[in-house]
Amino acid sequence: MDIIQELLQEIPLPRMVKIRQEFIAAEVVDVAGSLQQELVASNVLEQIKPGMSIAIAVGSRGVAEIPTLTRVVVEEIKKHGGRPFLVPSMGSHGGANAEGQKEVLENLGITETVVGCPIRSSMEVVEIGCLENGLPVYIDKFASQADGIVVINRIKPHTAFRGNNESGICKMITIGLGKQKGAESCHAYSFKYMAENILEMAQIALCRMPILFAVGTVENAYDKVAKIVVAPKDEIIEIDRQLLIEAKANMPRIYFDQIDVLIIDRIGKDISGDGMDPNITGRYPTPYASGGPNVSKMVVLDLTERTHGNANGMGTADFTTQKLVDKVNFKMTYANGLTSTVVGPTHMPMVLDTDRDAIRAAIKTCNALDLSKARVVRIKDTLHLGEIWISEELMEEAEKNSSITILSELQEMSFNSAGKLKDLE
Repeated sequence: MDIIQELLQEIPLPRMVKIRQEFIAAEVVDVAGSLQQELVASNVLEQIKPGMSIAIAVGSRGVAEIPTLTRVVVEEIKKHGGRPFLVPSMGSHGGANAEGQKEVLENLGITETVVGCPIRSSMEVVEIGCLENGLPVYIDKFASQADGIVVINRIKPHTAFRGNNESGICKMITIGLGKQKGAESCHAYSFKYMAENILEMAQIALCRMPILFAVGTVENAYDKVAKIVVAPKDEIIEIDRQLLIEAKANMPRIYFDQIDVLIIDRIGKDISGDGMDPNITGRYPTPYASGGPNVSKMVVLDLTERTHGNANGMGTADFTTQKLVDKVNFKMTYANGLTSTVVGPTHMPMVLDTDRDAIRAAIKTCNALDLSKARVVRIKDTLHLGEIWISEELMEEAEKNSSITILSELQEMSFNSAGKLKDLE
C-alpha cells in the first residue's frame, strides 16, 4: 500500500440521499414562435433592405435553444431580403483559432445546414476606437464589413465581476465580437475595471458599427428559456441591464450555505466560462465578485465532452482525478488564462488516482469536527441543480426547507472496481 492509500483508507464516506430542489420556473414553451412575435412587434426588421449583408454574432456558451434562436433570426432576415451569415463571437474560446471556433458552434448544434446560412469564421479584427485609458476596441473583420450586425446572447451574472452590465449583450459586442484581441484588450487592466471597460467599449461599437438589434434571453433555474427580448440598437444597454436583474432572480442555487465537501461530477466551457459557475460554488477566480455557499473543500471528477479538453476552472477546485487530467488540452486551457489575465483557474488541483480517492481526500481535509458527519453535496454540474445528492448530516436541514423534496432512501456511495463513482441518474 502506498502512502496516499494509507492516509485515505480509514476516511469514512457518508451515506447519501437524492433530493429535488424547487426554483422559480417560468418558461417560454414555443421559443421559435415567441421570437418571431418579438421580432415583428419590435419593428427592428424594417431596417433590413433587400441585398443587405447581415452578420449574426453567436457565442460559445451552452445557451438554451441557441440553434432555434439563430435559425429564426436567419429566416426572418431572409424574409426581408437580407443576406445573413454567422460570425462565431466567443473571444479566445475554441483554441483562439478560426476552425476551432466554428467547431464550437457546430458542437452546439449550430451548423450551416441547421440555421440556413454560411458561417464565416476568422480571428481577424479591425480596430474601431480607443478608450481614454488607452485600450483599443476591436470587432470581427467580417462583421465590420457587413451592412448590419445582429447580436444573440443569454444574459446572466458574470463569474468574476459585478456591474450593471455583466455577461450579456454588451459583453458579446465587446469581447465576443472582439475575438481574441478584443477579449485580451478588455481584460488587460484586470476584472477590477471590467464593468466600465465593457460598457465603454460597447458604446463605441454601437456608435461606430451598423449594429441593428440584439436578441437577449433569460433562462430559468432549470436551464430553459424564461424570457426572450428583442432590443433595438438604442435600447440595448438598458435592456441588457434590466434582464440582468431578472437573470439574477432566476438563478438556481444550492440550498445549503455551509458545505464541507462539494463534489462536482463534471466541468466544462459549455457549462460555464469558468468550467463551473462560481455563482453556484462560491469559489470565485477574482476578488471582484461574491456570493454562493461557503465550501470548505471542492472536488471535480471529470470534463464534459463538449469542452474538448479545455479545463479552465479546475484551479478553483481542491482535488481532481487522473481521469480528468488525462483529458486536458493544456494549450487550449492556458489560452483562456493568458487572454483573461486570470491564471488561477488554469492551475492544477491535487490529483488523485480515482474518484474514490479524490472524495476521501476532500473529506479528510475539510476540517469537520467529525468526519463521519461531513456535510457533503454532490451535483452533476452547475447547470443542473434540480436533483442533487446530499449526505445524511444535511437531511434534517433539508426536511425543514419547503423548497426541497427528499426522493430516495439513504444509500452508500457506489464505486466500480476502478474506483469510479456511479453516475448520477
